[in-house]
Amino acid sequence: MNAGPSGNGVAPLDTTTQPQPLAQANPSPLIATGDWTKDLVHLAKTAELKKHALTLQLHTAHILSSHASLEQKNKAIQDIREQKNKLDSERTRLLNCLREINEDRDKADLLEASITKECGELRATITTITDGEYAIAKQDVDRLRLELGQPPLPSLQSTLDEKSSQYLNERRLNGDGQAQKRSATETPLDGQPASGKRPRGRPKGSKNRAKGAVNPSEVA
Repeated sequence: MNAGPSGNGVAPLDTTTQPQPLAQANPSPLIATGDWTKDLVHLAKTAELKKHALTLQLHTAHILSSHASLEQKNKAIQDIREQKNKLDSERTRLLNCLREINEDRDKADLLEASITKECGELRATITTITDGEYAIAKQDVDRLRLELGQPPLPSLQSTLDEKSSQYLNERRLNGDGQAQKRSATETPLDGQPASGKRPRGRPKGSKNRAKGAVNPSEVA
């Protein structure tokens, strides 16, 4: 129970059990110790290191990929250069061949012009002789043959036609002879005689060869 007021007017002490305010109601700020500060700095630097390491890895991968691509392109350039060298060699060879062909063509043109000139000179000579000395001599011969009761000589054109026909006939005969000679010397691939005739009867050396069979070489 509470005691009554005292006579001196002083309030009595409250003797009830009420919680007393603690002295630590307002805590003082924490002061970081030296080890904790180092740990925090270490963590921050570790995080920054991971960030930069990741960036470095990305750049490294990019550089390695670029190097691989560069090597492939350098190899392609080397192959192209080798191909160009081959093409240059082939072009040089073809240009030399073309130069030789042009030289041969120029020589052929000069030879053709020279022979054409000679042909023109020969035609002019033939015309001069035919219209001049030949015509006079032909008239004298035909006149004398006529006086002797002989037929006149054939015309110059008839003589030329006869010579031309004879020349062509000789060429044809010579060509046929050369063709026959080539066919006689050529041997077929199967080893048969050049005449093209297959031997009759059994092959030479056969045990079952018929008695009295004719030898193919004797028939030939």
